[in-house]
Amino acid sequence: MSEQAAGMDIEQLRAKLLIAPFHRWLGLDIAELADKELILEMPWRDEIVSNPVIGSAHGGILSALIDLTGLYAINALGGSARATADMRVDFHRPATSGPLRAIGRVVKLGKQISIAETRIEDADGRLLASGRGAYVG
Repeated sequence: MSEQAAGMDIEQLRAKLLIAPFHRWLGLDIAELADKELILEMPWRDEIVSNPVIGSAHGGILSALIDLTGLYAINALGGSARATADMRVDFHRPATSGPLRAIGRVVKLGKQISIAETRIEDADGRLLASGRGAYVG
């Protein structure tokens, strides 16, 4: 794991990430911060299940994980992101167990708008959801 990227080090990023109660409730943690990507992990929680028949997580939780990973990837890798301007999410298969792993990569760092892409994978590396966000700096 790289301890330093272009923007902020892993401890600075972790402190920023854990300011918000929602992020703490999700149980987010930084798994890796490298030169080109940020990987967040989220443990499985029964409270995120919206379909008890198959035990799958609510799409809003996956969307939030994509959103947060993109925003923090931009901040970690040298950009400035304060709010989401636009976001698209594709769901590829149900998330039925954890931990969930979100891999965020910066597409473009801009003065006003930055873009990031995120993939969410299960513990076996299967793609669960993917998305792209535009963030206001």
